[in-house]
Amino acid sequence: MNVDEMMQGVRDALTVRRVFGEPIERGDRTVVPVAKVYGSAGGGGGKNARGDDGEGGGFAVHARPVGVYVVTGSQVRWIPAVDPVRIMAVAGLTSVGMLVAIGRIVRSANVGPSRSARAAALLRAAAKARAARR
Repeated sequence: MNVDEMMQGVRDALTVRRVFGEPIERGDRTVVPVAKVYGSAGGGGGKNARGDDGEGGGFAVHARPVGVYVVTGSQVRWIPAVDPVRIMAVAGLTSVGMLVAIGRIVRSANVGPSRSARAAALLRAAAKARAARR
């Protein structure tokens, strides 16, 4: 396959037909599946030291479902696809961020005298204030 044929294959693969699936009709409802599709391609050609021609290339297409449009009568409703892997990744990153923030808060609170030393100083100051009032 030469590079021009490969690029035509890429153009054919990355069409609107890949994003919007074939509508599915059931009774008075029509469901249109929707996907996120993206890809990349590269290729080239040239001659080696002996003068032999060569060319090559490749491409990749990635698609994932994002949801469906449900058409009932004159109403259109969007229903997003649930991606449990993405949900878990976001939850994991959020919890790591919260743990880092809590760790920094705790560390900054423990800078300087310890809590027991501060409590002892407050008790001494309160005792002096009581003694001064007498």
